[in-house]
Formats: sequence, C-alpha cells, structure tokens
Amino acid sequence: MSAPSSRRALTVGLLTCVTAVAFEGMAVVTAMPAAAADLGDLHLYAWAFTAVMIAQLVAIVVAGRVTDAVGPVRPLLVGLVVFAVGVVVAALAPSMLVLLVGRFVQGLGGGAVALTLMVVTAVAYDPAERARVMTWYSACWMLPSFVGPAVAAWLSETFSWHWVFWAVLPFVALGLALMAPGLAHLAAREPDADAGEADPVPVHAAVAVAAGIALLQVAGQRLEPLSLLWLVVGLVLLGMWFRRLMPRGFAPAAFGLPSVVNTRLLVSGTFFGTQAFLPLMLTTRGVPLQLAGVVITLGSVGWMGGSWLQARPWLRLSRDRIIVAGATSVAAGTALLAVAGWWGGSSLVLPLAASLLAGVGMGLQSSSTALATMQLSPAAEIGRNTSSLQVGETTGNALLTGAAGTIFAALAASAPDAVTFGWVMTALVVPALLGLLAARSIGYVANHSLASA
Repeated sequence: MSAPSSRRALTVGLLTCVTAVAFEGMAVVTAMPAAAADLGDLHLYAWAFTAVMIAQLVAIVVAGRVTDAVGPVRPLLVGLVVFAVGVVVAALAPSMLVLLVGRFVQGLGGGAVALTLMVVTAVAYDPAERARVMTWYSACWMLPSFVGPAVAAWLSETFSWHWVFWAVLPFVALGLALMAPGLAHLAAREPDADAGEADPVPVHAAVAVAAGIALLQVAGQRLEPLSLLWLVVGLVLLGMWFRRLMPRGFAPAAFGLPSVVNTRLLVSGTFFGTQAFLPLMLTTRGVPLQLAGVVITLGSVGWMGGSWLQARPWLRLSRDRIIVAGATSVAAGTALLAVAGWWGGSSLVLPLAASLLAGVGMGLQSSSTALATMQLSPAAEIGRNTSSLQVGETTGNALLTGAAGTIFAALAASAPDAVTFGWVMTALVVPALLGLLAARSIGYVANHSLASA
C-alpha cells in the first residue's frame, strides 16, 4: 500500500477507534442508573466512574514511557485489546463489584489508547494539520453521543443494560481492521534518535497517586474513625508523588506548560464530575432515562461545536485565549447546573442550557490544551508531556468525581434531592473557577490554524 493510502487508512482507523471508546463512555453514563437499580450497592455508584479514571492514570504513564521508547503503535494495539477485555467483563457482570472490575480493566486499555492517539497525531501530522485532526477526533468522540445515550437508554429499557457494553465490541474490531495498514507504515519509520532523552515518568509514582486517589474516595464515602487514616495516607501519597508525573518545572501557580496541565485537570475534572451525576439527578426527579440522555447528548453537540470552532482560521485568537474562553464556558455551565440542582423539579431548561454551554467550553479547551502541549514540548518529550497532560486530566476527573460522590453519599440517604444535588453541583463550581484562573496564567501560545487563513 502506498504511503498516501496507508496514511488515509491510518486516519480512518484512528477515527473509528475514537468512536468505539466514545460510544462506550457516552452510553455508560446514560446506562449507569439502570445498572445501579439492577445490581444495587448505590453507595458504589461513583466508583463506576473513578475506577476507570484510576486505572487510566497508571496506564497513561506506562503507555507514555513505552511510547517514548518504542513508538506508539504497539501500546496502541495492546490498549485496544485490553479495553475490549474490560468491556466483556462489564457486559457479563452479575454484581456491582464485578462491574467495577470490568470498568477498571477498561480504564487500563482506554488510558493507553488515549495517550497513544495523541502521540500518533503528533508524529503523523504537521502542526497546521493537527488542529483539523483534533476536530475530527472530537467529531468522532461526539457523534456517538447523538445516538449513544438514546441507544443506551433503549437497550437498557428494552433488553438490559448489559447490552450497552456488548454494543461497543464491533466498533473496536472494525477500528483495528481499518487502521492496521496505516499503523504498519508508521511502525516502519526509524525511531527518533533523541527518543531516550526525556526524563521518564516513574511508574511507581503513578501507582502511588492512583492509590492515593482511591484512599481519598474510601475516606470520603465511609464516614468512620478509620477514614481519617485513609485520608491522611491518601494526601501523603498525592503530595509525595503527583509532581513526579507532571512536566518539568511544574508548580500549582507556574506559567506555560504547567498551567496548561492545571487547566485541563480542573476544567475537565469539573465537567466530568457534573456529567457523572447529571443523569442520576434527572432520573431521581422523574425524568425518563431517554430524556436524561438527550441532556447528555446536547453537551456532546456543544463539545463538537467548540472543537470545530477552535480550528477555524477566521477565529483570530491565540491558542491560550481559546483555552481561556473554554474554561469560562465550562464555569458558566457548571454554575447553571448548581442553580438547577437547588431549584429541584423535572424542568429541563436549565440542565439543557448548562450542558450545551459546558460542552462548548470542553470542545474549545480540550483540543486546545492538547495542541498547546504539543507546541510547548520538545520533540523527544511529546510522549512524556502528553502523558502528564492526560494524567492531570484523569487525576482531576477522579478526584472531583470522587468528591462529588462523597457529598452524594453523605446526603442522599437523609436530605431532599434538591439539597443533595444542589451541594454536589455547587461544590464543582469552585474547581471550575480555579481552572479559569489557571488558564489565564498560561501565557502566549501561537494558533497554527491561522497559517491556513
């Protein structure tokens, strides 16, 4: 196969794999209330999301190290296979604990896939093309959400939530088949002579941080004297090892690349924290599962729109200003969800507006923080710094979803739903505002999309 043909095949295959992972993510968010109702153990609800994120954190670090050493092809393929195994375990789950194991395995595979996709993009496409490719990724990530939540709700109500997981496997198989020729051509390239120069991220640091996040969630959801010990140990592990997973020169108030990572951690963590509990909030208030899926879908439409917008050559903003705009939009959407949480009732006006606004912000900042990381990284450190960016996002997702789960677990049994979800959503406004401050500290980053204007 010729080089142009293999590159086209690579692009199509990568987009198909993004679609597979996206369908799983969007569909499971909608199906989880049905799974929890079937399996019980509602107090473990947040773990269905944080189990994935904790596993992703370790997998991203391992994949980043392997990618810098041998290239992205082999870890990408391994990640897809592991992801498929996790889907099968979740589909067969007879209990919430088995479902959590399946979700954990999915996180291991999904973390490797997410990291290697970004490195393949950096290697296979020039800077002017990357913004367009990121738009295609976002489109493939969002397109399943046009049908994913509705399909997940229909499968759950007509057959069983188990079928939501089974439906993912054909996409994984198709993606592997389509991208094989393109990956073979990419793997045949000579390795970068500088590939070994980057300071590698220690795997034990990722394991320690993942354990710390898990212990913090255990401490928050089991309010007993022993929880104080888990809280202290979790904080110590995060304090000792999180910085080793970050780019060189990382500090909470640092400028440049560290601020890009901080923004991604806080803004994405806020968004996914709200998304984890939004369907539960709506269904608890009597909204049908399919309508709750529509709210999630609208956020995905906004995400795709924001990602499309950030690549437009007529958008005369530097890349850092686009990130600021995205963080602002997510913060505004989260504030609307807080109002909706306290307001109560089954009206969808505020949740729909909030989901759309936050989705647009995620499309702007998610693509742009990935592009800014590529631009601010030496060639030999793209794998490592992309790993740091995604570790930051995963840490934020896990910590903030876990924090929301702690509030939910503490209030759900005794407080009215308006109080429970009001506090859940209000608490997430704080990291959204901190993410906006971090975005304003990035400094100038060029927008290479303007080169094609």
